[in-house]
Amino acid sequence: MRRRLLLGILATVILALTLSGTGTYLLLRRQAHRTTEASLRTEAASLVGLITSTTAQAQSATVVQRKLVSGLRLEGISVLVVGPAGGLRGELPDGVTSADVNTSTIEAGTTTSGRRGDITWAASSAEGVRGSVVTVVITRTSEAPRLPVGWFLLGGGAALAVGAAVAFWLSDTLTRPLRNAQQATVQIAGGDLGTRLPDPAVTDHDEVAELTRSINAMATSLAHSQGLERQFLLSISHDLRTPLTSIRGYADAITDGTASDPVGAARVISSESQRLSRLVADLLDLARLDAREFRLDLRPLAVAEVVTEAAEGFRPTAEAAGLRFRVIDPEQTAVAVIDPDRLAQCIANLLENGTKYAASAVVVETRVGPDGGVQIQVADDGPGLAPDEVAAVFDRLYVADRRPEREVGGTGLGLAIVRELVTGMAGRVWAESPATDDGRGARFVIALPPPPSPSPSPSSSPPG
Repeated sequence: MRRRLLLGILATVILALTLSGTGTYLLLRRQAHRTTEASLRTEAASLVGLITSTTAQAQSATVVQRKLVSGLRLEGISVLVVGPAGGLRGELPDGVTSADVNTSTIEAGTTTSGRRGDITWAASSAEGVRGSVVTVVITRTSEAPRLPVGWFLLGGGAALAVGAAVAFWLSDTLTRPLRNAQQATVQIAGGDLGTRLPDPAVTDHDEVAELTRSINAMATSLAHSQGLERQFLLSISHDLRTPLTSIRGYADAITDGTASDPVGAARVISSESQRLSRLVADLLDLARLDAREFRLDLRPLAVAEVVTEAAEGFRPTAEAAGLRFRVIDPEQTAVAVIDPDRLAQCIANLLENGTKYAASAVVVETRVGPDGGVQIQVADDGPGLAPDEVAAVFDRLYVADRRPEREVGGTGLGLAIVRELVTGMAGRVWAESPATDDGRGARFVIALPPPPSPSPSPSSSPPG
């Protein structure tokens, strides 16, 4: 790019010099022709004026006019005399034709001029003796102005040298940030996510500055994602290792005959295998959602019925954990286009999260939203969310720093699945904290849009 920019600037300078030199030469040539033509017009008018003035003062005007005309012709000046009857005496000079000076339309007191090839001519007419018309025609060969080639080459060379220096400096200045950006992206692609470009000034908003900010933001986002991925892998590894250890231990004990309670051991193996199955299912759900291979069975339904059924199914788990569990139904039926099974899965994941962190109560409420849609709120009175957690809690690789109040199962992927499923149903989900008046708790809100209103069918007129 730097070489192309340098060559482009140099080519522009050369083209500008060529055009300016050519234009200057053409203007000088045109001006020289105009100057020659004006000089010939003045000279022709002066000569024809001399003839008429001298003839008017002489006693024998005819004789004097003849002598003057003969004298001018001897000097190589063409003089045409048109008599009263239209007879023409004299010849046009070489290079001038009757198409230039039409002798049949010559009028006294007129001056005309023109150019044919390299010859510039001028003709001036005046009234002679006895009704005749005398016309003086003068020609001159036009010479093209001499172009100062030496000075032009000297000036052009100096301008080209200055242009080359400016082009080199400008191309280096413009491409240096791009080269730095290219090196930074190579380092980032190689795994060095700590690479950053110098931040541009706050008031700098050109394309290079915006590119620099974008690369720095990309590197920061990749580093953040890499950290979340490591936390996620550590968490998943722990979630996988714990049940596998239990399953293997109890399975070995049953195999060796050392298990004191084979039925209880089998029960533990079954519980832990279900936990593993849940974890694998959640991972597969996220993979399908990310690949856009997840299908939803969407249809208009009363949302409160689905929410109440899903919440009541979770009541035994919440009450077994010693929590007050409350479900608030809306005063009016709210309808939205949903997949009931997937919405129930979202409610279960939110309740699982609330039960894990709640101190004493979990509240589920369904209400009509301000836009006519439906809002589902799941609130707890736990420690709440930090400001940075409110925006990141739904990230699929996010692991919270707060310690849960109790273990209720789950895989830690529930909130990420909730966001993907709600988005697939054209809704939104967000978190709010605090949720209680004493500054504690968190509230998770699912907002579903109202179903599209059916287009009115054309009314049919009654039969006449």
